[in-house]
Amino acid sequence: QVQLVESGGGLVQPGGSLRLSCAASRSIVSIPAMGWYRQAPGKERELVAAISGGDSTNYADSVKGRFTISRNNAKNTVYLQMNGLKPEDTAVYYCNAATLDGLSYWGQGTQVTVSS
Repeated sequence: QVQLVESGGGLVQPGGSLRLSCAASRSIVSIPAMGWYRQAPGKERELVAAISGGDSTNYADSVKGRFTISRNNAKNTVYLQMNGLKPEDTAVYYCNAATLDGLSYWGQGTQVTVSS
């Protein structure tokens, strides 16, 4: 089992930046895939970015070139650096961990609001 705690959300103006953090309750070295999802009001939850244990990454087309996912195994933390934020990036952002035994864990979410 693993608990995930997100932080770093907030209100930012269009074009601004935020860095989200996802702290895990145990080592993430053995977790093969971790990712960030988001859910805007009235919309389904969608994958934003994911990173494997080997540090390969994939991104939603809408955030490519603006967002960067990374992981620090020593700190049991996954990050999402978000640059060039747009109003359409406004959502609750969730961290996810997909473990070797096929289970999926979620954090409680952190709100990101992009508005002038």
